Amino acid sequence: MPVSSVMYKKAGCLSLFLVAGCLLLPSEGRAQIAVFGSSSGKSGLAEWLSGVTLVGQIEGGIMANPARPDNGINFGNFLADHANQVQLNQLEFTLAKAIDPSKSEYQVGFTLEGLYGSDARYYHLLGISDRAISDRYQVLPAQAHVDVHLPWLTSGGLDMQAGILQAPMGVETLDPTTRPFYTLAYTSEYSVPFQHVGAMFKWHVDPIVDVTFGIDTGNQTTFGRSDNNHEPAGYFGFNLNGLAGGKLNIIELSRVGPENAIVVLGPRADSQMRYWNDINAAYQINDKLSVTGEFNYLHDDGIRADTYSFVSFLSYKITPSLTFNYRGEIYRDNTGQFVVSFLNNTAYMGAIAGATVPAEFAPPTTYGALTLGVTYKPDLGHGVRVFEVRPEIRFDRSLNGTTPFNDGRNTGMFTFGMDGVMGF
Repeated sequence: MPVSSVMYKKAGCLSLFLVAGCLLLPSEGRAQIAVFGSSSGKSGLAEWLSGVTLVGQIEGGIMANPARPDNGINFGNFLADHANQVQLNQLEFTLAKAIDPSKSEYQVGFTLEGLYGSDARYYHLLGISDRAISDRYQVLPAQAHVDVHLPWLTSGGLDMQAGILQAPMGVETLDPTTRPFYTLAYTSEYSVPFQHVGAMFKWHVDPIVDVTFGIDTGNQTTFGRSDNNHEPAGYFGFNLNGLAGGKLNIIELSRVGPENAIVVLGPRADSQMRYWNDINAAYQINDKLSVTGEFNYLHDDGIRADTYSFVSFLSYKITPSLTFNYRGEIYRDNTGQFVVSFLNNTAYMGAIAGATVPAEFAPPTTYGALTLGVTYKPDLGHGVRVFEVRPEIRFDRSLNGTTPFNDGRNTGMFTFGMDGVMGF
């Protein structure tokens, strides 16, 4: 199939999905959205604009490795991959107009987020930002989507996001202020997607149940030559909110679609599915103590590989500004094809495109990882939206006798370090 035909095929599929909501609106609903939920014209626009916010944030850190691996890489670590080197992880700005799902009215918002730093190497979309800069510090549009709330079907209505989206699966996210540690779990790096071009929907069935579904071009791919195959992928899942007297929340998301490159598998790449499945539960025991558990299973038909893992988190608030954090993980890579360290600044995105890149592999391994740390988060005031300092100690080990760490020399790896975050 010609590339132009493929591009139009996938673009057409997504376009129909993205605009379906607006086409199904009654005429008065479309009119309300056109003036941002108000019938007062200019005054409605002015009111809408008053809710637009601009925030910025900077994060940097270091992860020390006493073993000093010859290649300088902390194996199995993306965001703090360079051993014993300080780096700027993120300098980001976000312009946004939030929607309020609790209001039963038509609403339109948006999010535009630009990011510069070393983290960008792992969150690009093929064909958009992956070739802009080849140095360690790169730039990307981390988010660029339109948000719509539609008061349909139930009192909670339907939320839609369409555009460049951060993938919704998993506990840990790109934003450092939403996760307890500088480093990520193996599950968060290798068994959940990162970025999409597409649309996600959340239907608020009732106060307890939300249903999630969506479609996209693939994990970190776009259209035409910037897609590694010809077919889209999609999500489906649910949230259970406020169980056990408001203390327990459960999120399940599954995803299916081809993710392997045609240049690797040939034409069969379009029909060989990857199945991602993640469920996590967060329980607030009391005002100080909370626990979270995450189970993940991934299977790929094309490369005949699968992974499964369990991650546990615990957070204890020692004082209003100091929190102790724990993370424990067991992660099984059955074939050794998923846990990989990429050895230059463009290798990760090159691998997604199907290119042969410099990388460090390990044999099939069961990984155990224990991370301990604290978050110091004082309220500085004076326009400082957030300030965090997060030292952590981490120990990774092969539980089946392989030696994946420190240039293949060791069954275990000890690292310690910290990052700092400041937002305005």
